[in-house]
Amino acid sequence: MKLPGPDHPITITPTPRRVRVLFNGEVVAETTRALTLQEASYPAVQYIPREDARMALLARTPRSTHCPYKGDASYFTIAAGGRQAENAVWSYESAYPAMAEIEGHLAFYPDRVDAIEIG
Repeated sequence: MKLPGPDHPITITPTPRRVRVLFNGEVVAETTRALTLQEASYPAVQYIPREDARMALLARTPRSTHCPYKGDASYFTIAAGGRQAENAVWSYESAYPAMAEIEGHLAFYPDRVDAIEIG
């Protein structure tokens, strides 16, 4: 486990606006409780509480990855209206203590959904 610091900063802040994730004409998630995670020079990522997502559209996959800062991520495929996006969603279900705020939240790959709207 690595801790964020000056060489690899990570900040988590409440997103001040509504976040909606769209896939194949369906709203997959919509929330006013998203968290913006900014990690080093990577693009910011919206983490959405599971309660604000349509979990019935998501199916867990066997894929997993490890981040030395956040922990082990599990993945989900989105299925809506006969279309699928494989491993389009990830979640840190047991995030490391420094990243506890995002534990159990969902993040979506922007290139695997139709839109992530913030506004």
